[in-house]
Amino acid sequence: MAIQPLFVLLYAGLPGTANYPASTLGMWVLIIVIGIIGHLVHARLEKVFAKYSKVEFPGGLTGAEVAEKMLRDNRIHDVVVTHVKGQLTDHYNPATKTVNLSDSVYSSRSVAAAAVAAHECGHAIQHAQEYGPLKLRSQLVPVTYYSSKIAMGVILAGLLLMTATNNELLCWIGVGMVGVSALFSIVTLPVEYNASERAMAWLTSSRTLTGVQADQAREALRWAARTYLVAALSAIAAMLYYVLLILGNRRD
Repeated sequence: MAIQPLFVLLYAGLPGTANYPASTLGMWVLIIVIGIIGHLVHARLEKVFAKYSKVEFPGGLTGAEVAEKMLRDNRIHDVVVTHVKGQLTDHYNPATKTVNLSDSVYSSRSVAAAAVAAHECGHAIQHAQEYGPLKLRSQLVPVTYYSSKIAMGVILAGLLLMTATNNELLCWIGVGMVGVSALFSIVTLPVEYNASERAMAWLTSSRTLTGVQADQAREALRWAARTYLVAALSAIAAMLYYVLLILGNRRD
């Protein structure tokens, strides 16, 4: 979850909030640290992806062809491989049963493209096999989408109300909405790690990638997975921050 500096500045101006409890300040520092780590991890991912995007593998298949072959090998014939614009915008859409590959993956014949394409097909296999965490994540998508849009406004309104009336209910409703985003990030972890495991298992067993190239693909997928781990930690820290903020500003 992204840090909300404007929200904090607004709230800092409310009566009774001049002095933050030490635990709240510590949590705020933790969120900033996690944000910095997230930036570094994402930068490293882009660097690794760029490096292995220049490494062609002997099979000579494009990312799209790798995806189509992996789907066929796993007897999945109702999923379509399509092209989407952007960089690292690759994703599997369970609603439309499409593996969507970005500009740098769809037509590329590189190790990085093969790894990303296989990873997205890993999600398609999860869907076909009714993998539990993927089903749960899909169910959380609409709830997370709407709650994330209004959570900060609800918490801000709740803090104003709590300052005036000592009623915390609206604050906790807002925290619950933030908690939904945290839950979504946590559920995403096994989904992404499992998709990478399926990708590497197929890439090596089919001998699409071997030796050093398989290790390079594994490294790229590991860095991609770490971005989801940082996102989950950030979401949890943000939720705890708001909990401590509410508790620290209760009236005596």
